[in-house]
Amino acid sequence: MAEHNVGTREEWQAARDQLAKLEAEQAELAATVTKKRRELPWVRVDKEYDFDTEAGKKSLAELFDGRSQLLAYNIMYGPDYEIGACPGCSNLGDELDATRVHLEHRDVTLICFSRAPIERLIAYKERMGWTFPWVSTYATDFPFDFGLALTPEQAEQIPEVQGMVDSPPGWLEEWSRQVGAELKDALREGPGFIAFARDNDAVYHTYTVMAPDPFVAPYHSFLLERAPKRPSEEPRAWRKDEYPEGELSTGDSAISRS
Repeated sequence: MAEHNVGTREEWQAARDQLAKLEAEQAELAATVTKKRRELPWVRVDKEYDFDTEAGKKSLAELFDGRSQLLAYNIMYGPDYEIGACPGCSNLGDELDATRVHLEHRDVTLICFSRAPIERLIAYKERMGWTFPWVSTYATDFPFDFGLALTPEQAEQIPEVQGMVDSPPGWLEEWSRQVGAELKDALREGPGFIAFARDNDAVYHTYTVMAPDPFVAPYHSFLLERAPKRPSEEPRAWRKDEYPEGELSTGDSAISRS
């Protein structure tokens, strides 16, 4: 068992007071960042896209479902993935449904994008028990136009990507087996959130954030940050129906930020 500082209640309170000052500074900085985020210029989207949905073809404007704001998470599930979506992305997907009712009452539609064909998305969605709208960007330029995926040529020009393909760590090789795709193809998908606004029948791109930004992580990761023990630093994740049997769920388990 790892060693931890043990002290008196008075020592704990003194240390907690010092930490509270740092947390207040962090909150103030976060408020400034949020303000700057909302001040980003909006970019009008004039190009037309036809997305495959469970209800048939839809345009970007139709994905708003009558609201003025659209927030979408891009799940790593490329057309080359033969087994399923990224386990880390699946962890995040598990936690989206409960938030939708609150977002929708605040004029925000929440959906997910992926490049896999719609038939695979529907089957995987049923397996995971998800209800949020999941839209296929298969055979569209959308993920490449908005930086949610890389073309093979783009991936070859990124040293970090090629380094992982040429000399992958063990956990990444296992992740490749989990999704059922070669790393050179699997790593071309980008996990991230993208936001759009609709105003006077025009659609605007307002924001994108990609992993490894901490925001692009399962929500339970934020709860784990307040738990006493540090989780493993190995970015390993399992789908909720694939956790190893017979293992105690302890700090030895890791979450993925992708």
